[in-house]
Amino acid sequence: MSLLPQAFTAPITSAVSRWFASRAPKSDSAKLNLRNVYIFFSREGMLFAVLLVITFIAGINYGNNLVLGLCFYLISVWLISFHVTFAHISGLQVQLLEVTMVEAGAPVWVTLQLRSESRQPRRQLLFSFEQAKQKTDRKADQKTDKKADKKIKASAAGQHSVLVTRLQGEHVIQLPVQTYTRGQLELPRLKIKTVYPLGIMRAWSYVYFARTVWVYPKPEVFDWEAQYSTASLEDLPIGGQYRQGQDDFERLDTYIEGESLARVSWGHVARGQGMFTKHFADPVGHEQTLDYADMPAVHHEQKLAQLAYGAMTLGQLGVPFKMRLPNEAPSAAAMGEGDGFAQACLLRLAKAP
Repeated sequence: MSLLPQAFTAPITSAVSRWFASRAPKSDSAKLNLRNVYIFFSREGMLFAVLLVITFIAGINYGNNLVLGLCFYLISVWLISFHVTFAHISGLQVQLLEVTMVEAGAPVWVTLQLRSESRQPRRQLLFSFEQAKQKTDRKADQKTDKKADKKIKASAAGQHSVLVTRLQGEHVIQLPVQTYTRGQLELPRLKIKTVYPLGIMRAWSYVYFARTVWVYPKPEVFDWEAQYSTASLEDLPIGGQYRQGQDDFERLDTYIEGESLARVSWGHVARGQGMFTKHFADPVGHEQTLDYADMPAVHHEQKLAQLAYGAMTLGQLGVPFKMRLPNEAPSAAAMGEGDGFAQACLLRLAKAP
């Protein structure tokens, strides 16, 4: 029986959402105007409307001019609130500045620039993304299902929003959008609303952004040594960019009894500065190859997650590497190094089929 109301309301909700979307084409910048700003009674305003009806009926029924006068006065307050609330949000400009690329399961942070050309400051503007609820896998009994549903409701209720108490000129805000799976993500619609100044009327608008976000797989740690057992242990990307050697001077340390006398800095000893041991380092310049076929995982998404871990690790260490993916052009597997190249590899993983 509980599903019956949802079966009736779902088509209506979907039709209303499509109607809202038709009045606001997708764009990375929008200006609120008569076409895309909507206004209606707020929750408290509904009680105010009931009060108007009661006072009007009472004044007519008892022929009391004082009650009718109060009713008309409250109507004038409502009309003024209607005009002021609508004018308070109309004319606001919103522009999408930046969207971060993140791993699956982490929130994408969206940077927005707000602009107001009004001489009077705008107050009490609430910004939030309307994120769709995710369905849970029903693998356990009804008790587990209820717990999962409660978590979904709690996360939806805790949806992050930003309240701008005063806006004049330009202002920059950041809002998160939760991600769940790897791939391309369309930003949900942005909702802007206000009940300023009296809280009787609620004006709101929707902004649909055209830009999309790429979400790369969540990195999954795997055993480097088992995967690269054919390579020298000194070349494994588990340390820094240098390993112990004898080519480049690295540092001086206080001599410890038992160390080789060949590494003692005799120049310091001759100057009476004490005994120091010279340490040298060789750069780890050997190239690494991250191959999809070499990943120890069985499932496709796990292999991509392990490649993501390898790309991030090698990028942080500064080790030159290349990444090979199936069904990809050979030119895509170019050699590179550093965090910038690692980010390019993560983008390839996000776009992988």
